[in-house]
Amino acid sequence: MNRPPLILPSDIRVPEARKELLDNGVALYTLPADDFEVLRVTFVFRAGSAVQRVPFSASATANLLAEGTQGLTAREVAERLDFYGSWFDVNLDRDYAYINFAMLSKFFRETLAVAEEILLRPVFPEEELQTYCTKRKQRLAIDRQKVDVQAREAFAAAMFGERHPYGVSTDEKLYDTLTRSDIEAFYRTFYTAENCFVVCSGRITWQERDAVAAIAGRLPHGTPARPLFPAPQTRRCAEVAHPGAVQSSIRIGRLLFPRQHPDFVGMQVVATALGGYFGSRLMQNLRERHGYTYGVVAAMVNFEQAGYLAIAAQVGTEVTAAALAEIDAEIERLRREPMPDDELALVKNIMAGEMMRILDGPFGIADVTIENILCGADNTLVDANLRAIRAMTPSDVRNLAQKYLKREDLVTVVAGEVGE
Repeated sequence: MNRPPLILPSDIRVPEARKELLDNGVALYTLPADDFEVLRVTFVFRAGSAVQRVPFSASATANLLAEGTQGLTAREVAERLDFYGSWFDVNLDRDYAYINFAMLSKFFRETLAVAEEILLRPVFPEEELQTYCTKRKQRLAIDRQKVDVQAREAFAAAMFGERHPYGVSTDEKLYDTLTRSDIEAFYRTFYTAENCFVVCSGRITWQERDAVAAIAGRLPHGTPARPLFPAPQTRRCAEVAHPGAVQSSIRIGRLLFPRQHPDFVGMQVVATALGGYFGSRLMQNLRERHGYTYGVVAAMVNFEQAGYLAIAAQVGTEVTAAALAEIDAEIERLRREPMPDDELALVKNIMAGEMMRILDGPFGIADVTIENILCGADNTLVDANLRAIRAMTPSDVRNLAQKYLKREDLVTVVAGEVGE
């Protein structure tokens, strides 16, 4: 039986968000999709861990927004959202906090009434803070017994330096010193109009638009966040001893550049070829050929002020040295030999297919829109990136690997025990 031909688009036309500035300066972006009876509203604040001065204050503030407000207890917030089938979610990275509300269109007023309480009138109850800190401290202490967490934290410190906002790892015991005053101060400083933009996607009439604008337009004025980023202090090698570990966690990569750099998309192709899909070179080598690991991944990671390539795997301690040698060999093969045309075509198709998957539906389009806004671009960037991917040649892949993946430039971190 013949399979139907694989047909991928030659271009991707992503709807452009309509932008307007509210009276307090907040940018409101709308992406109407009238075929869907749902609405998602995302408030993006420059309130990630990079701007905090008190350890854990950024994550605690974001996660405690819904744990009690001037008009609602934590239980009432949860019950009202649940009653209307609405969804509330908080995500935090080094640079930004993302506060998401998703709802059925017919219940947008009721859901946004709760959103208004969460965003504009949180009270951060003392008892909720103590419960939160106790749980987070215990969870972090347990996580840090795992070799993959140890490797991840050591890799960030080796890449950026232990005092850099992107490299710091804070002692979990400092949860004991976090106070309600710290969180209130963080909220007042960074949950302001100057540090926020809003993206709405789904069914958006003037009613939904006005309801969201009424909330965003009441965000108070403040001072734009200006995080301090010292120059990275990179170490090329680090080991984290974990006696008795049955597996070692490996991280290999290097500091490169943020998404705006002209070589970022090309290095995404390089990373995908190395370890970005199940049939990648590292998967075929470490898993299929040698049985060293269940999985290995490679990806470009993007922060606002930096980006880097990372390769990650967990292997048996007895084969750690051999796995490191095979990773090095695959990197060198990519630098030395042009990639076969059919392999590169497969990589391109996988990347194009992943772009289409992400853009399936109004919420995925909203996620991409947010990412593009943070890069200072509009949604035409999606098609530009697709064209850049499709234009890559085997020589381009080899040249990028030669330029950026020299052995002496790579950072290598192992947590566990290096096998003989």
